[in-house]
Amino acid sequence: MSLTAPPEGDPQHPPRLARPDALPLLDAPPFALPGPDGLADFWADVRRRGTPLVSPDPLGGADHRAVTFLWRGTPATRAVQVLPNKLGDPRAPEGNLMRHVAGTDVWHWTLRLRADWRGTYDLYVDEGDGPAPGEPGYWPWLRGQVRTDPYNSRTLPRRWGGQPVGYAELPDAPRAVDWEPRPEVPRGTVTEHVVASELLGDSRRVWLYEPAAEHAGRAAGGLPVLLLLDGEHWQPRLGLARLLDNLIADGRVPPLAAVLPESVDAGTRWGAVDLPAGVRGLPGTGVAALGGGCAAAHRGPGAHGRRRAEPRRPHRRLRRRAQPAPLRQRAGPVGLVLVAQRPRGGVADRRTGRR
Repeated sequence: MSLTAPPEGDPQHPPRLARPDALPLLDAPPFALPGPDGLADFWADVRRRGTPLVSPDPLGGADHRAVTFLWRGTPATRAVQVLPNKLGDPRAPEGNLMRHVAGTDVWHWTLRLRADWRGTYDLYVDEGDGPAPGEPGYWPWLRGQVRTDPYNSRTLPRRWGGQPVGYAELPDAPRAVDWEPRPEVPRGTVTEHVVASELLGDSRRVWLYEPAAEHAGRAAGGLPVLLLLDGEHWQPRLGLARLLDNLIADGRVPPLAAVLPESVDAGTRWGAVDLPAGVRGLPGTGVAALGGGCAAAHRGPGAHGRRRAEPRRPHRRLRRRAQPAPLRQRAGPVGLVLVAQRPRGGVADRRTGRR
């Protein structure tokens, strides 16, 4: 069964588009799966090694690995779907269903991936308490049966709370050391603001990152502004400020300010699509807020600026293009948008101290 359109009741979700190429699926893992008599030893080994299990490429490639995701089912388990980030086809969700080893509690699914892959993944488990496979509404129901992999100790906080999300990284994946604090690096500041919006009829928290003073002084004509939606995830949960401190100190990005508006929750985020744009201010910061648009701008000393804008459809990537001043408003997926040049030495309030 293929899901060829968004589920009823969710008209604002991105359209389901077919993958341009097939998933790199392998018919079976490159190791022996157990029979009924070998289950205890098999699961003890899985717990010791941690999931997913990583094996040499069965095709002999030095730059690829076989990655096997596992689930220990119950007698009631009817199906298990695994969705690694961006490794699925929304129009053919059955391609991500695990296979069951008859007479056992073992469910498995193996991909051939590049050895430098890193990504998060979720498991969705059908324990027989919902629609039967093939019935209308089955796939949307299954997506509500999310589970965290109990054999994977590597997890990240999930956006908007709930169970943590597991992630996997292969041997050649770049080390994520840039997210770790470095004592010798000057630390920027993070302030939390509350911005009221007449368009939205509520208020939103916005986090503002500013680089350390010794770095901000290198920016001629004001700081460029980076906008990241879902701010409640990037800063309070993931500590984005540590990453920006390190990248700026190494010279890999210029000194910049970052504006992180919250999305509140999934329903609020999607419900804000296509709101009309209207300019609002972020008091004491020199940053303007747009209700319903979505853009971040770098305004240099000349007559032209650069703008990054989120298209109306939030599943598309951010686009960059030249834009003559003054900056134009553009509707976007979140009802709070921040656009502007950030002047040096601005006033901050409600310092959170969160890093």
